[in-house]
Amino acid sequence: MRKILCYLLLSIVITSCISKKELVYMQNERLKENTPTLYNTSYQEYELQPNDVLSIKVLSVQPELTEQFNIINPNNAFGISGPSSLYLSGYSINKEGNIRLPILGDVKVAGLTPQQAEERVQRDLDKYINDATVVLKLISFKISVLGEVRNPGHFYVYNEQANLLEGLSMAGDLTQGASRENLKLIRQKPGGSEIVLLDLKDPNLVQSQYYYLKPNDVLYVEPRKTQIKRENLVIVSAALGVISTAALFLNFFR
Repeated sequence: MRKILCYLLLSIVITSCISKKELVYMQNERLKENTPTLYNTSYQEYELQPNDVLSIKVLSVQPELTEQFNIINPNNAFGISGPSSLYLSGYSINKEGNIRLPILGDVKVAGLTPQQAEERVQRDLDKYINDATVVLKLISFKISVLGEVRNPGHFYVYNEQANLLEGLSMAGDLTQGASRENLKLIRQKPGGSEIVLLDLKDPNLVQSQYYYLKPNDVLYVEPRKTQIKRENLVIVSAALGVISTAALFLNFFR
């Protein structure tokens, strides 16, 4: 029994060892050189979809003409803002891809980037009000991070060019038991959901079309196989400890 326990403890120690190669992001021999390594990173602007929420503010030297466009949230009377406050003071895109604005009526914005949507609303508004300025922002940029991270949950992003590493940093980074090679990204598309598997150890990830986050992205970090084996060994070790203790008591009473 003692030999079995010693072997088991030795196995736990061996499997508990984590090498640097398992933990480092963006691994490449070229990155060890003193000269910078350039990677071409392409960013594709997000195209608005139904259920997105937009903040639209109309500014003018004649506030009485534009105040009807600016939704006032009664919960934000003291200047305290948050996700719920932004949602209540925004315009939701309906299933037809339109937002409904005072005077202008339905304005088609689905399929446009936020910048293009701002220009469209500005053109339509110029027909009714002179010298008014439209400021349009996407305020429903939310991501969810699950799995082997320190602080899983959902997070609001206020940077339209946030990338995967920034998203993981919001969740407190990966744990030591996380797999750097198996990061699942679930992305919402107009026709359904798209699931891709990404490798954080590959520096070419920065050139991927999935490097930059999009609204409603879900990141799931899988555990490493060695982590699962180690947890199983701990359970087995505890079970064998109970058995060996019971055997010792049994021998003592005999």
